[in-house]
Amino acid sequence: MEPNTLLDALLHEAGMSRVGLATRVNKAGAARGKRMRYDHSSVIRWLRGERPRGIVPDLIAEVLGPRLGRTLSLDDIGMGQAAAPPGTPLEGFIGKATALWRGDHQQREDLQQVPVITGLPAVGPVWEWENPPDDADVSNRGTIRVGFPDVEQLRTARSHYEQMYRKAGGVATRARVVRYLVQDTAPLMRGTYTDGTGRELHRAVGGLVAIAGICAYDSNAQGLAQRYYHQALRLAKASGDRAFGGYVIALLVNHALYLGDHRQAVAFAEAGLRTAGQAISPALACDLHSMQAKAFARMGDQSGAHRAMQQAETASGQIRPDEEPEETGYVQPGLLETSLADTLMRLGDTNIAQQYAKEAVAVQAHERGRVHRLATLADCEVKAGEVDQAAGTAERMLDTVQGMESHRLYDRLAGVRRALASTRSRAVADVVGRIDDTLRIPL
Repeated sequence: MEPNTLLDALLHEAGMSRVGLATRVNKAGAARGKRMRYDHSSVIRWLRGERPRGIVPDLIAEVLGPRLGRTLSLDDIGMGQAAAPPGTPLEGFIGKATALWRGDHQQREDLQQVPVITGLPAVGPVWEWENPPDDADVSNRGTIRVGFPDVEQLRTARSHYEQMYRKAGGVATRARVVRYLVQDTAPLMRGTYTDGTGRELHRAVGGLVAIAGICAYDSNAQGLAQRYYHQALRLAKASGDRAFGGYVIALLVNHALYLGDHRQAVAFAEAGLRTAGQAISPALACDLHSMQAKAFARMGDQSGAHRAMQQAETASGQIRPDEEPEETGYVQPGLLETSLADTLMRLGDTNIAQQYAKEAVAVQAHERGRVHRLATLADCEVKAGEVDQAAGTAERMLDTVQGMESHRLYDRLAGVRRALASTRSRAVADVVGRIDDTLRIPL
């Protein structure tokens, strides 16, 4: 059976619990002279893909419709007679996507604090990306005509905001990229374009939406970041670009790692590698394998971690920068070594981890990447008992992070501070004080 992601999404939208749905269905049945005893477990089975018998699907649509303020069909709730798996119709998706952009641009408090989706709704977008049906035609008839110069402008904007994120952080960049989505991108999505132009348009918009998700993640709006990533994945499906979808999967893997859902990180990475197939670039394969290694290490699976590290190193040797898509530019020399250092450090191989961390720092990187590399090296040096070296590394990290507004980089600073303070060495007092002064600056 295939998961009923449509019903789960409607329940979430309606703010209705599984018990609440079962209770209301029972009451609706009683009003028709039917004795029903559905409960929480019944709804779980429906969400897993089971179609209840008789009039129950009609009752579910009848219960949810008024709550959502619209009439629902059996197809809308994922219980139509068609055998094809439920999907997200592109037209309806675009309307919901642009509405989220507007809400974020307006800084609606409920949207900023929206919780992270878990369970089936979290997996559903990945499953939908992996499986048919694909979009047969993404053309549209609207108010303005959209051509390839418009698409190219979106690509230029994506590159611009990516560079801004790397230099200034996601907190400062987020408002700007969201404003661009609302004011410049949404009108194009509602414009007139052919299927060919439309696929390129969806690909370019997906790149911008992914940057918005990265900035939300960096701003501590994790539920919103997840929704942007899911949007980018749906846009990737509409574009037909499997390699781009794999890149979005990598963002979801990184997000799962941050949230501590290590098993989901491994599963999502595997989905990206499997579905993108031959279309995946070596740089992206390297990153997916290296993140799997970190997830295995955090679960204490040493053999899984070493296997994934070997796969990452193999993929790394095949990278040809000139042949990589623009989004994988973040996989720069030294990124793999940083990931390997993190993995090995968690496995207890401190000496080898420190060697990899030093190699990563020795390679030129953009400012944001350099902060992460220095933080990893400082952690390795503390674990190796080299406190003076760790203090010096932390000083370099502080010098690099100046001018950036990023919760994730502040997390790294706080982690290095804890590691240094735990040594109880007087040699670290000055740098710990500097870190405290930086962390006091509100983001």
